Amino acid sequence: METKSLQSAMPAVIDALAEKVVGQRDTIELLVAACLARGHVLLEDVPGTGKTRLASSFGRVLGLDYRRIQGTPDLLPSDVVGTTIFHPQEGEFRFHPGPIFTNVLLMDEINRATPRTQAALLEAMAEGQVSADGTTSPLPLPFFVIATANPIESQGVFPLPEAQLDRFLVQLKLGYVSIDEEMDMVRRVVFRDDAPVQPVLTGSDVLAAQAEVRATHVSDDVLRYLVDLCRATRSHDQVALGASPRSVVLLTQYAQALAYIAGRDFVTPDDVKRGFAPVMTHRLQLNVDWMDAEAGARIVNELLEAVPVPHEREEG
Repeated sequence: METKSLQSAMPAVIDALAEKVVGQRDTIELLVAACLARGHVLLEDVPGTGKTRLASSFGRVLGLDYRRIQGTPDLLPSDVVGTTIFHPQEGEFRFHPGPIFTNVLLMDEINRATPRTQAALLEAMAEGQVSADGTTSPLPLPFFVIATANPIESQGVFPLPEAQLDRFLVQLKLGYVSIDEEMDMVRRVVFRDDAPVQPVLTGSDVLAAQAEVRATHVSDDVLRYLVDLCRATRSHDQVALGASPRSVVLLTQYAQALAYIAGRDFVTPDDVKRGFAPVMTHRLQLNVDWMDAEAGARIVNELLEAVPVPHEREEG
């Protein structure tokens, strides 16, 4: 596909995914934007909401290699990154790559894996490479991790510490759909031929689109609004630790990707507002004693209402 038509292909990518995962178009757009921003996604939701289906379909639609790892307490780092094996016939050790050497990696139930295994995966996410027995190997590009976590279980899980949560660009949820959408989902899966989706892009297309996203214009007014939002998290009376400077950079890149999939070559305040919650909710450390599932979302909404939105300048 020609580079100039990559942005115009984004609706087709989203439509293809929406055919496989019914009623989740908004989350699909946020997921595609995360990939174009060269980030990774944490999907935190209850079982059976379509997380695995979305991840596998995502790889096919973008023409990327896809693999899945099931997180378990006995999963070793070598099961993820690979291991070195001695071959007596050749008299040498040879590295055998693990499933992490792919384009789209689904790490199912990452919080069931031990901290040591989590660290091996998250190091690869941050550096784009893995090290085994003193040898460093680059990961294929593009490289995109979708990790899932079940928020309602507390037995046999190892919650991700804040520093590792920060490796994920966004945290998304699928949730339950409406009754009509759920009926449509059953009809498609049970009563129709659930054929696999066809690729819309290729790996080289995705890399080219990622480069185009970085060229999306961000005006000084919009950038100032974005920075003001992030700085406001540091002075909120219920936030113990607000947005880091790296968070500001990540939100800027994510807003660029959201503008790109919307068909624009410039970022608007609405792009910033749309990306603010997915980027910030899992990064804010709250100091409230009565923690509940909606506390982070409520604080994010308070910040969005409190920080003034820049107005468009009239043409002179």
